[in-house]
Amino acid sequence: MSGTDAGATVWLTGLPSAGKTTIARALAARLRGDGHRVEVLDGDEIREFLSAGLGFGREDRHTNVQRIGFVAELLASHGVTVLVPVIAPYTDSREAVRKRHEARGTTYLEVHVATPVEVCSTRDVKGLYAKQAAGEISGLTGVDDPYEAPGNPDLRIETQHHTVEDSAALLVALLVEKGLA
Repeated sequence: MSGTDAGATVWLTGLPSAGKTTIARALAARLRGDGHRVEVLDGDEIREFLSAGLGFGREDRHTNVQRIGFVAELLASHGVTVLVPVIAPYTDSREAVRKRHEARGTTYLEVHVATPVEVCSTRDVKGLYAKQAAGEISGLTGVDDPYEAPGNPDLRIETQHHTVEDSAALLVALLVEKGLA
Protein backbone atom coordinates (compact mmCIF):
# COMPACT_ATOMS: atom_id res chain seq x y z
CA MET A 1 0.00 0.00 0.00
CA SER A 2 1.16 3.50 -0.63
CA GLY A 3 1.23 6.04 2.18
CA THR A 4 -2.15 7.42 1.12
CA ASP A 5 -3.72 3.93 1.16
CA ALA A 6 -2.31 2.84 4.52
CA GLY A 7 -4.72 3.12 7.40
CA ALA A 8 -3.81 3.76 11.00
CA THR A 9 -5.41 4.32 14.37
CA VAL A 10 -4.44 7.54 16.14
CA TRP A 11 -5.67 7.35 19.74
CA LEU A 12 -5.87 10.73 21.47
CA THR A 13 -5.95 10.10 25.22
CA GLY A 14 -6.24 12.75 27.90
CA LEU A 15 -8.46 14.21 30.58
CA PRO A 16 -12.03 15.44 30.00
CA SER A 17 -11.93 18.85 28.23
CA ALA A 18 -8.25 18.37 27.29
CA GLY A 19 -9.02 19.12 23.63
CA LYS A 20 -8.99 15.58 22.20
CA THR A 21 -12.14 15.83 20.08
CA THR A 22 -11.46 19.40 18.96
CA ILE A 23 -7.98 18.41 17.74
CA ALA A 24 -9.29 15.21 16.13
CA ARG A 25 -11.96 17.10 14.18
CA ALA A 26 -9.43 19.73 13.02
CA LEU A 27 -7.01 16.99 11.95
CA ALA A 28 -9.80 15.08 10.18
CA ALA A 29 -10.78 18.15 8.17
CA ARG A 30 -7.18 18.74 7.19
CA LEU A 31 -6.59 15.11 6.17
CA ARG A 32 -9.86 14.92 4.22
CA GLY A 33 -8.84 18.10 2.43
CA ASP A 34 -5.69 16.25 1.34
CA GLY A 35 -7.75 13.35 0.01
CA HIS A 36 -7.37 10.88 2.89
CA ARG A 37 -10.12 8.56 4.11
CA VAL A 38 -10.72 9.54 7.75
CA GLU A 39 -13.14 8.60 10.51
CA VAL A 40 -13.44 10.11 13.98
CA LEU A 41 -14.67 7.66 16.60
CA ASP A 42 -15.98 10.12 19.17
CA GLY A 43 -16.21 8.65 22.67
CA ASP A 44 -19.60 10.19 23.44
CA GLU A 45 -21.12 8.87 20.21
CA ILE A 46 -19.65 5.40 20.78
CA ARG A 47 -21.11 5.35 24.31
CA GLU A 48 -24.53 6.22 22.92
CA PHE A 49 -24.60 3.71 20.07
CA LEU A 50 -22.03 0.94 20.61
CA SER A 51 -21.54 0.87 24.35
CA ALA A 52 -24.99 1.86 25.62
CA GLY A 53 -25.57 0.42 29.06
CA LEU A 54 -21.93 0.47 30.11
CA GLY A 55 -21.07 2.46 33.21
CA PHE A 56 -17.87 4.23 34.20
CA GLY A 57 -16.33 1.65 36.52
CA ARG A 58 -12.95 0.19 35.59
CA GLU A 59 -14.37 -2.98 33.97
CA ASP A 60 -16.95 -1.12 31.87
CA ARG A 61 -14.36 1.46 30.82
CA HIS A 62 -12.06 -1.38 29.73
CA THR A 63 -14.89 -3.01 27.73
CA ASN A 64 -15.70 0.32 26.07
CA VAL A 65 -12.06 0.91 25.09
CA GLN A 66 -11.76 -2.62 23.68
CA ARG A 67 -14.91 -2.17 21.58
CA ILE A 68 -13.63 1.12 20.22
CA GLY A 69 -10.22 -0.45 19.58
CA PHE A 70 -11.84 -3.30 17.63
CA VAL A 71 -13.78 -0.92 15.38
CA ALA A 72 -10.74 1.34 14.95
CA GLU A 73 -8.50 -1.55 13.92
CA LEU A 74 -11.13 -2.88 11.52
CA LEU A 75 -11.43 0.49 9.77
CA ALA A 76 -7.66 1.12 9.83
CA SER A 77 -6.98 -2.30 8.31
CA HIS A 78 -9.11 -1.17 5.34
CA GLY A 79 -7.10 1.97 4.66
CA VAL A 80 -8.91 4.48 6.86
CA THR A 81 -7.08 6.87 9.17
CA VAL A 82 -9.08 6.49 12.38
CA LEU A 83 -8.90 9.26 14.95
CA VAL A 84 -10.02 8.18 18.41
CA PRO A 85 -10.47 11.05 20.89
CA VAL A 86 -11.30 8.85 23.90
CA ILE A 87 -10.04 9.26 27.48
CA ALA A 88 -9.11 5.56 27.94
CA PRO A 89 -7.79 6.24 31.45
CA TYR A 90 -6.03 2.91 32.05
CA THR A 91 -2.66 1.93 30.59
CA ASP A 92 -3.58 -1.77 30.38
CA SER A 93 -6.67 -1.00 28.28
CA ARG A 94 -4.69 1.14 25.84
CA GLU A 95 -1.93 -1.49 25.67
CA ALA A 96 -4.48 -4.22 24.85
CA VAL A 97 -5.68 -2.10 21.92
CA ARG A 98 -2.08 -1.50 20.79
CA LYS A 99 -1.34 -5.24 20.95
CA ARG A 100 -4.47 -6.05 18.92
CA HIS A 101 -3.29 -3.63 16.21
CA GLU A 102 0.28 -5.00 16.28
CA ALA A 103 -0.97 -8.61 16.02
CA ARG A 104 -2.81 -7.65 12.82
CA GLY A 105 -0.02 -5.50 11.39
CA THR A 106 -2.06 -2.30 11.70
CA THR A 107 -0.41 0.97 12.70
CA TYR A 108 -1.40 2.32 16.13
CA LEU A 109 -0.21 5.69 17.38
CA GLU A 110 -0.86 6.96 20.89
CA VAL A 111 -1.11 10.71 21.39
CA HIS A 112 -1.27 12.13 24.89
CA VAL A 113 -3.25 15.35 24.91
CA ALA A 114 -1.46 16.42 28.07
CA THR A 115 -3.56 19.33 29.24
CA PRO A 116 -3.27 19.93 33.00
CA VAL A 117 -6.41 19.32 35.05
CA GLU A 118 -6.44 23.00 36.07
CA VAL A 119 -6.75 24.04 32.43
CA CYS A 120 -9.32 21.31 31.68
CA SER A 121 -11.49 22.37 34.62
CA THR A 122 -11.45 25.97 33.36
CA ARG A 123 -12.52 24.84 29.87
CA ASP A 124 -15.10 22.39 31.32
CA VAL A 125 -16.72 21.84 27.92
CA LYS A 126 -19.45 19.52 29.27
CA GLY A 127 -19.78 21.02 32.76
CA LEU A 128 -18.36 17.87 34.36
CA TYR A 129 -15.84 19.60 36.60
CA ALA A 130 -18.53 21.97 37.91
CA LYS A 131 -20.86 19.02 38.59
CA GLN A 132 -18.07 17.15 40.39
CA ALA A 133 -17.18 20.22 42.47
CA ALA A 134 -20.86 20.62 43.41
CA GLY A 135 -21.03 16.97 44.49
CA GLU A 136 -23.50 16.10 41.71
CA ILE A 137 -21.23 13.46 40.14
CA SER A 138 -18.26 11.40 41.25
CA GLY A 139 -15.73 9.29 39.40
CA LEU A 140 -14.47 12.14 37.21
CA THR A 141 -11.30 11.03 35.47
CA GLY A 142 -8.26 12.89 36.77
CA VAL A 143 -10.13 14.38 39.74
CA ASP A 144 -11.60 11.63 41.89
CA ASP A 145 -11.00 8.72 39.50
CA PRO A 146 -7.60 7.64 38.16
CA TYR A 147 -6.01 8.68 34.90
CA GLU A 148 -2.83 6.82 33.99
CA ALA A 149 -0.93 9.11 31.64
CA PRO A 150 1.05 7.39 28.88
CA GLY A 151 4.69 7.01 29.80
CA ASN A 152 5.99 6.92 26.25
CA PRO A 153 3.38 8.15 23.75
CA ASP A 154 4.18 8.62 20.08
CA LEU A 155 3.38 12.31 20.60
CA ARG A 156 2.55 14.49 23.60
CA ILE A 157 0.65 17.73 22.99
CA GLU A 158 0.41 20.31 25.76
CA THR A 159 -2.62 22.20 24.47
CA GLN A 160 -2.17 25.07 26.88
CA HIS A 161 0.88 25.98 24.75
CA HIS A 162 -0.58 25.31 21.28
CA THR A 163 -3.57 26.44 19.25
CA VAL A 164 -5.91 23.82 17.81
CA GLU A 165 -4.33 24.40 14.38
CA ASP A 166 -0.82 24.00 15.79
CA SER A 167 -1.86 20.81 17.60
CA ALA A 168 -3.31 19.39 14.38
CA ALA A 169 -0.11 20.37 12.56
CA LEU A 170 1.96 18.44 15.13
CA LEU A 171 -0.18 15.38 14.38
CA VAL A 172 0.17 15.86 10.63
CA ALA A 173 3.95 15.98 11.10
CA LEU A 174 3.81 12.70 13.04
CA LEU A 175 1.73 11.07 10.30
CA VAL A 176 4.12 12.33 7.62
CA GLU A 177 7.10 11.04 9.62
CA LYS A 178 5.42 7.59 9.80
CA GLY A 179 4.58 7.62 6.07
CA LEU A 180 0.85 7.91 6.71
CA ALA A 181 0.10 11.36 5.28
